[in-house]
Amino acid sequence: QVQLVESGGGLVQAGGSLRLSCAASGRISTYAMAWFRQAPGKEREFVAVMSRTGTYYADSVKGRFNISRDNVKNTVYLQMSSLTPGDTAVYYCAAGPPRWSRTEATSPTTYWYWGQGTQVTVSS
Repeated sequence: QVQLVESGGGLVQAGGSLRLSCAASGRISTYAMAWFRQAPGKEREFVAVMSRTGTYYADSVKGRFNISRDNVKNTVYLQMSSLTPGDTAVYYCAAGPPRWSRTEATSPTTYWYWGQGTQVTVSS
């Protein structure tokens, strides 16, 4: 069992940057670690994933967001830049199987553990 706690969310102006963190209670080196987001009234949406298989981003964030991990600190990060109001959502960290297809990586059902989420609001 792994517990995940996100932090770093907040209010930022369009064009700004934020870095989200996800601290895990156990070792994350054997897991794929991902970020999802969910805006009000919308389904949970894949953002990025990192594992031994590789790194993969949603087209909507490619070139603006960067996922990284520190396996010593058992922490995953999401550096977000050039933020737009469309990025406003609750951002969730998730841990899942270390190997995946792109279809699997983008599905919330692939992941075993979830954090409680952190709110990101981008003002225009």
